Amino acid sequence: MMKRLALLLAAASLVVAMAQEPSEGGKPRQFGVQDGSLPEDPREFRRGGHGNEYPTWPVSKSLPNDVFTFARIRYNSYGGRGGWGRGGRQWSTDYPDSDLNMSYRLQQLTSLQVNPNGAVVDIDPEQIRHYPFLYMIEVGNISLTDEEAKTMRDYMLNGGFVMVDDFWGTDAWENFEIALKQIWPDRKIEEIPLEHEIFHMVFPLKVKPQIPHIRFAEYVIQQGITYEFDKPGSEHVHYRGVFDDKRRLMMVICWNTDTGEGWEQEGTDPWYFREFSEKYAYPLGINIIFYALTH
Repeated sequence: MMKRLALLLAAASLVVAMAQEPSEGGKPRQFGVQDGSLPEDPREFRRGGHGNEYPTWPVSKSLPNDVFTFARIRYNSYGGRGGWGRGGRQWSTDYPDSDLNMSYRLQQLTSLQVNPNGAVVDIDPEQIRHYPFLYMIEVGNISLTDEEAKTMRDYMLNGGFVMVDDFWGTDAWENFEIALKQIWPDRKIEEIPLEHEIFHMVFPLKVKPQIPHIRFAEYVIQQGITYEFDKPGSEHVHYRGVFDDKRRLMMVICWNTDTGEGWEQEGTDPWYFREFSEKYAYPLGINIIFYALTH
């Protein structure tokens, strides 16, 4: 169904360590969605007209489309638990900073050829088939039609991979579980053990990281709390997944953690960068993407 990029990974090589300070070219990178508009080019996305620059780099002139593009799913969501109409912008949380920063670090730290511009795609077979990896965020109030659920199921069974990230607490899980049952009526959701290769593809992780939102960072320093204590059931991090018949992981569900925050906020605070972006968010993201492209 889609063109895989495994050959681009054959010569993958990491630098000895990530730079000790956040990268130049857009510090702090926190812009966020302010209204209903969304530019075609995420680099034109700004808050209040600030002129911060994002890093960019050239792609191959001979093979301009033979690159990895970080693609984010745009979906509908209910206004709250139980729902009262569809719409919502939860899908755009941390956009575009997390996506562009992750793309930059992939280009910087590996030999993977990366598109400096990300993509936003609807749950439409003609759109998503071009991307072997899709990112989905803040799914606690997601609302899928049966057709969308089938589109996602077909995409993953045909070789695609979905990373779900940044939703916290029991209520959010129970709401997302409704969508999971639409997508996977006959498959079980499994807890992924630390021994699974997704935690060791490139960077060997010794723990399943729980990455907090930056506004909880002061509680990490003061009390060692990395969960969102205002959301019941968020204390323990979980990495769950769905496997195909050959035990290929098709979907990783990062619940009670916020990997994208570590990407988005890398230039906001040096301590947060060292403790969460550098140590966990980027290594985990790179591991997941490399797994998606090679399995």
